[in-house]
Amino acid sequence: MKKIILSAVFSVIGLAGLNAQSGSFEIGPYLGAPVGDADALSFNTGATFAYYVNLAPKWQLGGLVGIDHFFGKDYRWGNYEIEGEGATFIPLAASAKFQINEKLFAGLDLGYAIGISDGAGDGGFLARPRFGFSLPIVDLYAYYKAINYKWDGPGDVDWDDSYNVGSVGVGAAFKL
Repeated sequence: MKKIILSAVFSVIGLAGLNAQSGSFEIGPYLGAPVGDADALSFNTGATFAYYVNLAPKWQLGGLVGIDHFFGKDYRWGNYEIEGEGATFIPLAASAKFQINEKLFAGLDLGYAIGISDGAGDGGFLARPRFGFSLPIVDLYAYYKAINYKWDGPGDVDWDDSYNVGSVGVGAAFKL
């Protein structure tokens, strides 16, 4: 599954390179509150770098790469006090934007989040719908993000389990 998703992302990025004259770059930070299997997480932050090409008058398609970190926090599980471990991912995704009108847009990022920390496992499927407001030099948006991944867990306990962690937050994408 990883190979299929990564192949799709690199294909979109390759197609974007063919239409470089009609494209645009965006870079920006985001901040969110964890949702889903997030007992051991306190907040989420990250940054993305995207490239878009114009497909039709209101449609843009491109690729996105970034860094995404969930900060850990301690929590109680039954009689145990568990030290929360953060999780860091590198998202690689195909990204689409639809300009609803001159000021409003909707977007969707689909791809794979590569786990680069112990708390992130090997990574997993990423989905991030967005809705925002366009200004001349920046897009401001609200988002919901979900990452489905497997993680073995700490210590000698056989945790081998699937997790769905995500966040709800706000971000900015500066147009370069």
